[in-house]
Amino acid sequence: MEDASSSNPQSLGFTEKLKSWLCWSWTYVCFIWLVMVLIMIYVLWSPLKLQETLTSASVFLNTLTPKFYVALTGTSSLISGLILIFEWWYFRKYGTSFIEQVSVSHLRPLLGGVESSSTTGLFSSVNGDAEPRPSVSECKVWRNPLNLFRGAEYNRYTWVTGKEPLTYYDMNLSAQDHQTFFTGDTQQLRPEDAVMQKAWRERNPQARIRAAYQAIEMNQECAAAYVLLAEEEATTITEAERLFKKALSIAGKDINLLVYIKRRLAMCARKLGRIKEAVKMMRDLMKEFPLLGMLNIHENLLEALLELQAYADVQAVLAKYDDISLPKSATICYTSALLKARAVSDKFSPEAASRRGLSTAEMNAVEAIHRAVEFNPHVPKYLLEMKSLILPPEHILKRGDSEAVAYAFFHLQHWKRAEGALNLLHCTWEGTFRIIPYPLEKGHLFYPYPGCTETADRELLPSFHEVSVYPKKELPFFILFTAGLCSFTAMLAMFTHQFPELMGVFAKAFFSTLFAPLGFFADKMESFMPSSFWHQLTQI
Repeated sequence: MEDASSSNPQSLGFTEKLKSWLCWSWTYVCFIWLVMVLIMIYVLWSPLKLQETLTSASVFLNTLTPKFYVALTGTSSLISGLILIFEWWYFRKYGTSFIEQVSVSHLRPLLGGVESSSTTGLFSSVNGDAEPRPSVSECKVWRNPLNLFRGAEYNRYTWVTGKEPLTYYDMNLSAQDHQTFFTGDTQQLRPEDAVMQKAWRERNPQARIRAAYQAIEMNQECAAAYVLLAEEEATTITEAERLFKKALSIAGKDINLLVYIKRRLAMCARKLGRIKEAVKMMRDLMKEFPLLGMLNIHENLLEALLELQAYADVQAVLAKYDDISLPKSATICYTSALLKARAVSDKFSPEAASRRGLSTAEMNAVEAIHRAVEFNPHVPKYLLEMKSLILPPEHILKRGDSEAVAYAFFHLQHWKRAEGALNLLHCTWEGTFRIIPYPLEKGHLFYPYPGCTETADRELLPSFHEVSVYPKKELPFFILFTAGLCSFTAMLAMFTHQFPELMGVFAKAFFSTLFAPLGFFADKMESFMPSSFWHQLTQI
């Protein structure tokens, strides 16, 4: 295909020129069409007896009662109101206008339009060069390092509220993770491994649990089956810990299983209040498998150390992982901001700061907050309890609302424990947006904010949660247009019903004013062209 396209560059060049010429000439087609219509109307005025037709139409309209106009405007208001309701629902659910989406998807290709250059211009590199929209890697979802246990935590929420905290998309990603993580080489699958591979794909939780028991019947030392039971069937953290310990005793030398089980055991110890034990297990795990940094075990360690209020140890971990060469996360950025805010927040006063200015330590704290907010602007609303929290998903999108929910769910208590930290955050976080007024075009300390987070977050977060969108979108034109049309036609219906005679006079004056340019144009054409020419033209 590539050779064929490159072998005939002249034909491609001619096609592109023809397309560009058509696009350029399209702007003048409407004007030419309007002029031709006016000329045709004038030419056919006498042969088609348009004057008599207009006279009879005006007589017919004059005979209509005001009730007809009330019904007409009321129906128009009802239809436009229904369109407005649908457009508003579609915008709230999908973040775009349905009419606009259909127009762009179906009408633009018919009109010869091309993709707007603004879509590429929105995403510029740090040095100002234009780049394409964010690639798939920038919108990649990651396993939540602190994800909850399905049986002991997510299912309990479902039993109490009747709501599903996890989306099918999120659970499907977890199934893929487990298949890849636990089954390993598909060429050497044991019978119980084949059963477990199918178990992870099952959508029904009970079917997954039955498959795990089936695998245990086939082999009492199937560690992956005990992992599934600990995740899905155990209704308490204590029971889950028991099953994980059983899985650890029979895991053998499977590194993936060992890392996963030890990490979950450390999380069980953290949830059961044995925090020092959890910290030791996490440190040992990081020393034993130093190359598995992509699993972000250090984020589990940071949260446990914050619970111990071991802030010096937290700073030591940040010194290692908050490096310019390493990927960032909300946990890294906001924990760094918390430590700097904690040093000054207990004595911070907005009034005193406005009088004397910020000290060096306060300035460092404010800059750290601005850095964290630029990385993930959704977090402050959850920390300041301006938005309600939900259970975090099993996967998160960095810089997205899903990551903000996951961070605030576990770290809100640590911000509350630091006296005045939330007050300092409240006073300073919105100043970030003055530093980066156009976040989709250019960043300050990070790359421009990716424009794909909203779509991915809507897939990861449950439907009852209102997804936070940044930057905040303005209402689409068609919603404003239908709202104005609905209000205007409703007002006309009301006025026509209340003041029929006055509205009749207004309507006649409006239409006479509307058609005045057409009469003026016809008079000018008659004075410009000789009458014999028009007579001969009408004969044709």
